[in-house]
Amino acid sequence: YSGCRQYREDLLSAAEAAGNGAPSLQKLRLFYNHPGFLEPAAERVHDALRRLGDAGPDARLVFTAHSIPVSMAQATDYEAQLREAAQLIVDLIEPGRPWDLVYQSRSGPPHIPWLEPDIGDHLAALAQETVDSVVVTPLGFISDHMEVMYDLDSQAADIARDLGLRMERASTVGIHPRFVSMIRELIEEQLTAAPKLFLGPSGPWPDWCPEGHCIAAARPGRPG
Repeated sequence: YSGCRQYREDLLSAAEAAGNGAPSLQKLRLFYNHPGFLEPAAERVHDALRRLGDAGPDARLVFTAHSIPVSMAQATDYEAQLREAAQLIVDLIEPGRPWDLVYQSRSGPPHIPWLEPDIGDHLAALAQETVDSVVVTPLGFISDHMEVMYDLDSQAADIARDLGLRMERASTVGIHPRFVSMIRELIEEQLTAAPKLFLGPSGPWPDWCPEGHCIAAARPGRPG
């Protein structure tokens, strides 16, 4: 809710407050399975594998995303879309290669369950499995901002070093030309009869999220 529907509700409220003359607001569809996102992400992973040299072929691929409360995850397709995107990226690189989805940036009261495993805990578990090298990909982020850099380049890298794991962090898609072109393509979809591109089984996400999607999670003592 806080990463999707709430934004749309706030924009609608702002447009209503502005009254006549407010600009028309149109949301671009989700692009988790768009080739313009997946192909640059796969390229970033491949670059990280190449930096590992001889260790690259045996490196475990670990995809990370921002953790959210479990109650929130149950009201959205967040996990399913992350897993589909990760699988599609792996299919572009090396079908059948092992990979994991983990989470970072947990916050909030410790008694409230959030999606796990945490990246640090997972690195420790991989070390117990005699994994020697990992490529960590911040799948749930599109730019190398400070949260990504602190959680992965600082904290996770320190943990990997202490465990004796060789770790390379794949860059986000950032300003990759194919990703930038995808944004233009998503706009053109709504202005023309341009085809809606996608990979995988789910098909293109609708321009407007389905009714009841990304609703606010129910809280104890409150109706959902």
